[in-house]
Amino acid sequence: MKVSEKSKCLSLGLTSLAIPLTLISVAASMSSWFDFYTNALSDLGHSLRSNVSPIFNLGVSSGGFLTGIYSLSCVAKVSRPLSYVLTFSGYLLVLVGVFNESYGYLHSIVSLAFFLSLAALLTSYYMLRRSVWSVLALLIGIVVWALHLVYKIPKGAAIPELISIFLVIPFYLSITIYPHEVSR
Repeated sequence: MKVSEKSKCLSLGLTSLAIPLTLISVAASMSSWFDFYTNALSDLGHSLRSNVSPIFNLGVSSGGFLTGIYSLSCVAKVSRPLSYVLTFSGYLLVLVGVFNESYGYLHSIVSLAFFLSLAALLTSYYMLRRSVWSVLALLIGIVVWALHLVYKIPKGAAIPELISIFLVIPFYLSITIYPHEVSR
């Protein structure tokens, strides 16, 4: 991958993260009722109960769309297996915005699938790069979700959701920053 192409890919990767995270932050800051400790991020996207649902759902679906573009135009040049997993993750993120929390069980299934796809991305990353760090990130994510699901620590899912996302970001971006380290 040429330096200019690498730079464009890094910009696209950063944009695919910045837009959803910014819009989610805006939605959270505009919601006096939202609490990171007791709510899930998706509570912001409930189209019947949240006045900021258009902002949140636009952020989530835009993020998924841009992730798909990043995956197909940049990651696919480095690793097809990672591109397949990442494209699917992006699609699931779009579905999280489409089937927002007002869809109940369907939203839960799509959200679960999205977070499992992040685990699959870390696993795929390990298989291709033999990165102990991706395994550590996966284990941290598992512990965080186990604490939430089993012990209700924290009460809401927003913190485990954000931790999961931030654990994946370094690997998400490093695919195009260090393409030579990936075996196709």
